[in-house]
Amino acid sequence: MRFLVDECTGPAVARWLRDQSHEVFSVFEEARGMADDKILAKAYSEDWILITNDKDFGDMIFREKRSNHGVVFLRLRDERPVAKIDVIEKLLDRHKDQLVNTFVVVTETHVRFSQT
Repeated sequence: MRFLVDECTGPAVARWLRDQSHEVFSVFEEARGMADDKILAKAYSEDWILITNDKDFGDMIFREKRSNHGVVFLRLRDERPVAKIDVIEKLLDRHKDQLVNTFVVVTETHVRFSQT
């Protein structure tokens, strides 16, 4: 799969996804400081699924009706990289076929899908 990992989500998540044989663009590693609207535009134009823990993307998609190919929004109490990787690993194991064109909210205990 193709993932664009937002800067706030961090390079550890990007490295882990690469280790799992996914194609990854890491904002932290490759475009630090990129504005949210440019991130979402890049994800859409280049067919990436965005992984973020920045709630502004939800506003952009649902209020502004911005185009996207899918967003995984991490809403975690524990923001350590190991916790992010743990929930992403579970999400991919159980729901990887449901990520395209959906807005997925992931917590430590729940996964909620919304069509975008």
